[in-house]
Amino acid sequence: MMTLRQIAIYGKGGIGKSTISSNLAAALSEFGERVALVGCDPKRDSTSTLVGGKLLPTLLEHLSDHEKISREGIDSVIFHGFGEVMCIEVGGPKPGVGCTGRGILVGLQKIKELDIFGRYNVSFVIYDVLGDVICGGLASPIRANFAKEIYLVTSGELMALYAANNLLHGVKNIIEMERGGGELKVKGIIANMKGIPYEREMIHEFSRMVNVPVIHYIPRSRVVQDAEIQGKTVLEAFPHSLQAEEYRVLAEKIKNNQASPSPTPIELEEIQKLIREYKRASIVK
Repeated sequence: MMTLRQIAIYGKGGIGKSTISSNLAAALSEFGERVALVGCDPKRDSTSTLVGGKLLPTLLEHLSDHEKISREGIDSVIFHGFGEVMCIEVGGPKPGVGCTGRGILVGLQKIKELDIFGRYNVSFVIYDVLGDVICGGLASPIRANFAKEIYLVTSGELMALYAANNLLHGVKNIIEMERGGGELKVKGIIANMKGIPYEREMIHEFSRMVNVPVIHYIPRSRVVQDAEIQGKTVLEAFPHSLQAEEYRVLAEKIKNNQASPSPTPIELEEIQKLIREYKRASIVK
């Protein structure tokens, strides 16, 4: 029986989680993995570049239209995109109406109840989760016994590092509340580079301070936007590009990652000091 690995991608809003998640899913599929990408955001755009730029109907929409949902019924919101990646958008309430976190939890519980990943023999699940914080509902991919591996996406910008650190505080609290958190682990940081001065050095130092390794630095590239304009992942639109190879390297590192760090989140003032030091260095230079 194939071992199911489930990972959650967290980070600041707009940091590039969906781009990384979809390209990571495509790269893992090239390695022979049977991959599912689960979008946990009412915008339902996590899977868009895997299905030609479309916005898929959501699981919660289907649930709202049907008193009960069967195994056959849920197939109407399961799509297979590029690389045969299984694409599911959980969805959520309209802005200002209802709780997004609770909606995500309801959707994930239904996926588990109907054994969707078992039925399709999935080996890798990626949860692309909205938000900068791990509140009760948005933490459901990791609190409700789904994802066991967490990756944080950040750049070298102050608010991106602040969000990553805040997420580490949240994970630490969950582990403590759950008396060890089972097998839940923050496995690494994915650096989605913005091209600012001393960015790699800042992220590296932040990584050292919080005791979580940077698993890969993804360079900034116009190829990403060019692919998204086509409604495709980089691996589909530009399979021979250097950027596509970066996502393949990331996928291989995640697939083989055996790290088990013990995160030590820091205070905001320490992040501010870190940023100021490198800003000063860039001005002097």
